Amino acid sequence: MKFNKINGEHLYFMVSNAAIKLENQSEFVNSLNVFPVPDGDTGTNMSMTFRAAVKEIEGLNNTNIAEVSKKLAKGALMGARGNSGVILSQILRGISKGLEGKEEVSASEFAYALLEGSKAAYKAVMRPTEGTILTIIRAAGEAATNVTIEDITELMAFVCKESKVMLDKTPEMLPALKKARVVDSGGMGLLIILQGMEEALRNNLKIESSSASIGKVVNSQNSATTNIEDIMFGYCTEFIILGDAKKANDFKDQIESLGDSLIVVGYDDVIKVHIHTNNPGKVLSYAVKLGELSKIKIDNMREEHREMLAEGYYNNSADEEIITTEDVVEMKKYAFISVAMGEGIKNIFKDLGVDYVIEGGQTMNPSTQDIIEAIDKLNAEHIFILPNNKNIIMAANQAAEISKKDIRVIPTTTIPQGITCITMFSPESDVDNNEEELKEIMKMVKTSSVTYAVRDTEVDGKEIKEGNILGLVEGKIKEVGKNPYEVAITLLDTLVDDESELITLFYGKDSNKEEVDELVSKIEEKYSDLDVQCYNGEQPLYYFIMSVE
Repeated sequence: MKFNKINGEHLYFMVSNAAIKLENQSEFVNSLNVFPVPDGDTGTNMSMTFRAAVKEIEGLNNTNIAEVSKKLAKGALMGARGNSGVILSQILRGISKGLEGKEEVSASEFAYALLEGSKAAYKAVMRPTEGTILTIIRAAGEAATNVTIEDITELMAFVCKESKVMLDKTPEMLPALKKARVVDSGGMGLLIILQGMEEALRNNLKIESSSASIGKVVNSQNSATTNIEDIMFGYCTEFIILGDAKKANDFKDQIESLGDSLIVVGYDDVIKVHIHTNNPGKVLSYAVKLGELSKIKIDNMREEHREMLAEGYYNNSADEEIITTEDVVEMKKYAFISVAMGEGIKNIFKDLGVDYVIEGGQTMNPSTQDIIEAIDKLNAEHIFILPNNKNIIMAANQAAEISKKDIRVIPTTTIPQGITCITMFSPESDVDNNEEELKEIMKMVKTSSVTYAVRDTEVDGKEIKEGNILGLVEGKIKEVGKNPYEVAITLLDTLVDDESELITLFYGKDSNKEEVDELVSKIEEKYSDLDVQCYNGEQPLYYFIMSVE
């Protein structure tokens, strides 16, 4: 059908149809991902982001296109998941800017809004890469503004055609796409959105029936409520030893039998210790033999738990212990938010003093809204966020931009980087020095991981079959094998050098404990001069997450 002008109601039907089309084809978009590891796939992230945007304008009953597009952009901004979702939210933000102050728009005005969407997307990315979703929105904006068409349906058909032509060129822009013989997944997701919008106009604003179930956003924060009798070791004991960090592993072995939730991390001339124990005095007596003690903190966890119950700090409607800003009278100077998956890893972050752990990671990227909700629950002058995944950094930065609180995002891309940052944080330093220091410290952590291939592909000349064991170093595939324990040993060989002092392993829930112990013994024998620490991370998908420092 012909539309010389569209208003807010028209836009609602356009994007609603687009959301359904993207959701129905999200698995197809996921299949275009070149990287074969289990990850937060592009199609899923874009679909959930766009669905959140459309949900924001459902029932709005407003014909003002400026108001509708503004709400749409807000919904995308808060619901953005993964890098592709954040970029999509910025595209909608730019389109909203282009429609500002308009009750309805002509074809040329809508074309201008598409170009504004392109500008906003490029501006949001620090180092724009051509051959991605950015290239497709630029092609769409330029195509729309370089042609004179009065019918918006015809305009959108032309935009889709030119965007498809550009999408087909993306393999020539990115060698990885060419090798895999696919087009860019984010670009395909955007094209599906544009086609869905055009289809709604062509079919007189009819919305396609959804064959896919609408995914529900579930609050993923959960942990079992603890009973007092379940607290085996009652004193949470933390301190720093100003001494030789090379003695950290021996000290860990010495006090291991005195409690649980044990973390001992050495760095230069500092050893940071955390343990739940019934005899903190005995732990300290061993520690003082290694050097001067600093920042000693001992909390009676049973007493704290009784007080929390008495004062109603536990939220009975969920499994998670939540303390709101209203509950906390005194504001802290610093607070930490971390993203992690796996009960073991989440508990390690909590034990090290992280105030709020958002469950998420490779296959479940938290949204901007999830991060905002975590921020709102903390009462602190300065809040640090550790994303621990490259696909979550943009959402964290977006949350920091939205929040009125002082938020500092440390761009950690791995769990070990996040743990090192929280371990080496200095409560006495000012916020700017801490931010600068943590950004430098994280660079010193070399990370590798062992997972499996979810699809057949070829990466950097390596032929990969579905089910192969993959060894990654800093996110890049370095080893392909059949045994995760053998791949782990091979990976460490590439990471350890003359300056290495510490090897840390977090084994996943699919790892065999006996084989893990055997692996650790081999590592200790091979690298007898290095400290080796091993923790049960209970993380899914990854047999091992390992670091060398």
